[in-house]
Amino acid sequence: MHPILVQIQVVYALIMRETRTRFGLNRLGYLWAILEPMLFIATFALVFRIFGRVAPERMPIVPFLATGFMPYLLFRETSGRGLHAIEANRGLLFYPQVRPLDLVLARVLLEIATSFVAFAIIVGVYCVYSGQFEVADPLQVVIGFGLAAGIGASLGLILCAASVFSTLVERLHGPLIRPLFWFSGLMYPTGHLPLAYRTLLSYNPIVHAVELTRAGYFRGYRADHVGVAYPLMWIAILAFLGLTLERVARRRLVLS
Repeated sequence: MHPILVQIQVVYALIMRETRTRFGLNRLGYLWAILEPMLFIATFALVFRIFGRVAPERMPIVPFLATGFMPYLLFRETSGRGLHAIEANRGLLFYPQVRPLDLVLARVLLEIATSFVAFAIIVGVYCVYSGQFEVADPLQVVIGFGLAAGIGASLGLILCAASVFSTLVERLHGPLIRPLFWFSGLMYPTGHLPLAYRTLLSYNPIVHAVELTRAGYFRGYRADHVGVAYPLMWIAILAFLGLTLERVARRRLVLS
């Protein structure tokens, strides 16, 4: 069998194993994976209502928050689960077909699928409740999610490989990711900010993923200050560093 087909089968088997390990053998595990982001968004929507805040340009608050939080949560979860891929599955590396890269890929693909399902349910439930359903450009929404996942996955690969050499990496993940929650435009459109602040935030690639997702969902949403090229550059750089470190870490794991 061709080596690529073998690795595809390995990744698929790892996804199935990861699904059972993460969600358990009962359906409540799957349900909680979807309910968690729903409760997260519902909490902030309630806070907005209590303090009398509305989404800019009178956009519906639930889709506005969902198009901001979900790409960020996807980035956060893919990077975090990538970081712990070796730690959670070290015994599988005794099999010659399984590589650290496969462990990261399996976790990332499962997280992407879970996030898409959660987003579809959140938006679907709101549309049924409100009687309004209109997505300006579904492909652009997918692109925004894909960019967030790509940044998270490539960063997770770097952290995963680096964790082979130092346990300090795990402690750095939280402090590195948490500040981005406030500087990624999750609760405000960065296009409405003064030029100086908007330019500063545009260096954050997650802002581009969030704004592209919103522009794909809301018709007429202006996102001229962001683009696909910049986050793709980050993905390429991080992926190159991650793949290089993964090769070095693989030899380290073999020797140990």
